[in-house]
Amino acid sequence: MNHERTGMALTISLAGKVAIVTGASSGIGTAIAEAMGAAGAQLVIVGRDADRLAATAQRIRDAGGEAHEVVADVTADGAAREIVDAAVGAFGGIDVLVNCAGTFLLGTPDESLELLDRQWQTNVRAPFALVAAALPELRRRRGAILFLSSIAGKVGFPTASAYCATKGAIELLTKALAVEEGPNGVRVNAIAPGNVETSMNAHLMADPDYKRSMLDATPLGRNGQPADIAPLAVLLASDDASFATGASVLVDGGWAAQ
Repeated sequence: MNHERTGMALTISLAGKVAIVTGASSGIGTAIAEAMGAAGAQLVIVGRDADRLAATAQRIRDAGGEAHEVVADVTADGAAREIVDAAVGAFGGIDVLVNCAGTFLLGTPDESLELLDRQWQTNVRAPFALVAAALPELRRRRGAILFLSSIAGKVGFPTASAYCATKGAIELLTKALAVEEGPNGVRVNAIAPGNVETSMNAHLMADPDYKRSMLDATPLGRNGQPADIAPLAVLLASDDASFATGASVLVDGGWAAQ
């Protein structure tokens, strides 16, 4: 087991592991990347915004970690191959793939099929392509894949049918890949966050009525922060979770328990 015990405390370590984190220039992706860097992983961080990605990398380095930046749009042709090649070139392999890049758009089906197309490209097709590109390395090193799902992959939301469709797909993709890749030593899990305040939903949270409705629906009485998600990501990527695969873990303040 790759951890240290001090009394009753347990410190999860990712020392010696190479982790790709997409969507690492903001929100949950940034928090996961920084937490994995603090746990000892060598990071390949991916994002579209070069300045914000560089800031994430600098924080990782300032904390004593290693980070290699890949400025890329994960939906672009060839992006998956570029990211995998960058990881292998920088650190020699891949142990962990965190598919965190995503988009969240509200609207009813009759308004535009574009809502589904745009979200499907980012939330489903791009991570699927990256998994396909990374699998040879992940199999070689008996690695781990982590998807970011959502409470919207568990229950329905009005005006979010397209988004729910993409996250529902991630839920089943997690299970199917876990079954397929278990014999190859690759673990596949997902985290399903609740209402987490990030730049992606800042415009919604700026509406007092919307924010109050989210708070009222959450038993713990607060919205989440990216730092609420990152520790579980570190655990699921680590050897301490070596028997966990095919799981989608809610981190939602009790929202979906009702």
